[in-house]
Amino acid sequence: MNKTIRRASVFALLLVLALLARATWVQFYDGKALADDNDNRRNAIQTYSRPLGNIIVAGNAITGSTRTKGSDLAYKRTYTDGALYASVTGYASQAYAPTQLEGIYHDLLNGTDNRLKTVMDTLTGERADPGDVLTTIDPDVQKAGYRALDGKKGGAVAIDPKTGRILAVVSTPSYDPSALTDANTAGAAWKRLNADKDKPLTNRALRQPLPPGSTFKLVVAAAALEDGLYKNVDDPTDSPDPYTPPGTTHVLENENKSAPCRNASIRVALQYSCNNVFGHMAVQLGQDKVRAMAEKFGFDDDRQDVPVRAYASVYPSGMDKAQTALSGIGQFDVTATPLQMAMVSAAIANGGKLVSPHMVSQITDSGGDVLQNYDDDTDTRQIVSASTAEQLQSAMETVVKDGTGTNALIDGATVGGKTGTAQHGENNSKTPYAWFTSFAKSETNGKEVAVAVMVEQSDAARSEVSGNGLAAPVAKAMMQAALK
Repeated sequence: MNKTIRRASVFALLLVLALLARATWVQFYDGKALADDNDNRRNAIQTYSRPLGNIIVAGNAITGSTRTKGSDLAYKRTYTDGALYASVTGYASQAYAPTQLEGIYHDLLNGTDNRLKTVMDTLTGERADPGDVLTTIDPDVQKAGYRALDGKKGGAVAIDPKTGRILAVVSTPSYDPSALTDANTAGAAWKRLNADKDKPLTNRALRQPLPPGSTFKLVVAAAALEDGLYKNVDDPTDSPDPYTPPGTTHVLENENKSAPCRNASIRVALQYSCNNVFGHMAVQLGQDKVRAMAEKFGFDDDRQDVPVRAYASVYPSGMDKAQTALSGIGQFDVTATPLQMAMVSAAIANGGKLVSPHMVSQITDSGGDVLQNYDDDTDTRQIVSASTAEQLQSAMETVVKDGTGTNALIDGATVGGKTGTAQHGENNSKTPYAWFTSFAKSETNGKEVAVAVMVEQSDAARSEVSGNGLAAPVAKAMMQAALK
């Protein structure tokens, strides 16, 4: 063969091999990336070619699908009581990526989850019938919290301490996810919701950590009892009043100037919310011991999935003693979500054991067969000893009976709680956050619940903002609904 022809043949063969290699790469690598690209409209066409599976609350679907007109997207998502449950469901939109449970279980709800496929589906390549998501939400508790917050900026979470089942996730002001489902109208709604100064798209129950104020004193008290700094909640503490933290000339003042806070016991200090006691206690323990206890309860966990990922609540590091004192009263750079503070009360109410909180009980296929049971997959951790939990329960009951949390009293139930009023803004210039974390146990049917409420903003005058005045009534309404 002529050398020139041979070289040309080899070159042509190399070109063919290169084309085959490129075609294979595009087919099996780039092809998947292109198929998974959010901008690939064929994905949306497939997803909305038929009705989606549903999110279920107490046996009833709070989602649905309806036929569209004049669109290549045959169906769109619908919501029942959309604003009430938006902090649970999130939204499934023809225009935007799904969020919350809609996002986490996107494949299950649209039928592409491999667990849904039958043998025939695998052979034919057809998409399976979609599955459903069964939540742990109690509609009565959800409605009670939503109505009690009454449009104020705030969030609330209710947990069954024994099982970890989340009974309510409330965030207000809310929005109707139905406004975002249709690609033709979603853009205008998206702009309106994002421009709203009240930020209705923010899930304040799970994803907005704020200073927890005096509710964090429960964590400090738990650290002191577990460390042996004080033997029980009725021992007098070493707590000067007034107390000036080391390294500063600024006195850590108490809201109630006449409260018996000097050397007060932990019970009395929680009852009157004595800043001097817990500021000094945090310095006595040191930030490392307080942080260790906070992290046992769930602080600093950036993988807190319920299964929606909650933002991490934070106990800071690298503080001086003055800053450590402020951290002891839930200020400085301490932040928490209502979920986190509900977890604190849940562990205390449950004998010191924290059952992993979750708001999905099961996921099922289209026939109702269970694919995964999350109630059986819970993790239980001993946060504090049963003795410490019992003492803190008793002290929290005193707060509600005779202290700063009397608005949470419920007839026929044992209720414990802790109020919090967290300062914020330069020189504490902005309206404080009102907090309340609590538990309640029915005296007749054995039901239990733990609740945390945060009111970020209300119409109340600054001087009237308090955990007892704004947050405790919301917690009471939710606890009453849970104990029925």
